Amino acid sequence: MAQLMDGAGKLSWVLLKSVIRFTFMFFNNCVAIPSYCLYLLLLQPLRIWDSSAFWHIEGVMFKWLLAMVSSWGWIAGYTVTEWGDDVRDISEEEAMVIVNHQSTGDVCTLMMCLQDKGTVVRKMMWLMDHVFKYTNFGLVSLIHGDFFIRQGKAHRDKQLVYLKEHLEKYYHSRDRKWIVLFPEGGFLRKRRETSQLFAKKNSLPHLTHVTLPRLGATHVILKTLSAQQENGSVGSDSGTRNQTVNKSKGLQWVIDVTIAYPKARPMDIQTWIFGYRPPTVTHVHYRMYPIKEVPMEAEALTDWLYQRFVEKEELLAHFYNTGSFPPPDGQKEAASRQMTLDPVWLCMVQSFAFASGYMWYNVLQYLYCCLF
Repeated sequence: MAQLMDGAGKLSWVLLKSVIRFTFMFFNNCVAIPSYCLYLLLLQPLRIWDSSAFWHIEGVMFKWLLAMVSSWGWIAGYTVTEWGDDVRDISEEEAMVIVNHQSTGDVCTLMMCLQDKGTVVRKMMWLMDHVFKYTNFGLVSLIHGDFFIRQGKAHRDKQLVYLKEHLEKYYHSRDRKWIVLFPEGGFLRKRRETSQLFAKKNSLPHLTHVTLPRLGATHVILKTLSAQQENGSVGSDSGTRNQTVNKSKGLQWVIDVTIAYPKARPMDIQTWIFGYRPPTVTHVHYRMYPIKEVPMEAEALTDWLYQRFVEKEELLAHFYNTGSFPPPDGQKEAASRQMTLDPVWLCMVQSFAFASGYMWYNVLQYLYCCLF
């Protein structure tokens, strides 16, 4: 009986905590997202007069919004440990980020672990499934200039054309530096069986912890944002149209990000919202590749991209067996870094959001009374 009462007490506490967290996040969204939109509406004259200043301000507010999402996990004890290369050293250079995809929590994890990477968060562009356009954060992503891609063979060719046009129109004009995509094209649990059948049919590696990536979006990004060299690779050494028109060196790095969850249990957005899972450390491994090492031709790029996901498979297999990622070549042990967020800064961002919401409520109420 005592055990039953103890279990009921713990369950009641989890339910109460979940209700409190959901209520807080609901109001957090209700004040933060409309405030973001109204501030940018107010700043439209600045967009015409000085576009770079407008997008700088928009980027700062975008980073604050992502920090709010990060804080939801942070206060529940969901933290990040980082491994591999230190990407802070290239935070001001242009890069394409490829990430394995297991659940909706992957995006939240990236929002958290990139917060301390300089200006990356406010200058990044996301590629995500078109379904996210209809979420609470969809309007923010539309304004920021993220690209929503529709999956499926029937849409593939048109979507790649739209992606190219989107990059040419928005990437450099809004001073974007990093572009993030999930080349697998869907969650691991949904694509694993299909990917394994395709691999078997085409004599490709059998993968369990990741799936074979799709080439389309990666190829378009490289061709659109990088300077092509005579050897068929891509680089940033020669004068190109992008450099001349946009004063950009083009992509300089490909950052391969591998996300690993303890016991291979992905964390989804529901967990971030309700916080019913005990404090958890998510592990993120980075590996950087100079863009000049990346082939441009479709066949060679496919082989290169497949090899990256074979490496991801090996990294994740080692992590799930040992609890850590393997050490770099020539080293005996792999060093990890605890990613941290400043709670004071998070509190200030949240306070600004609620203060802004209160201010805009009063402004709109006053305008309504004046008009009606």
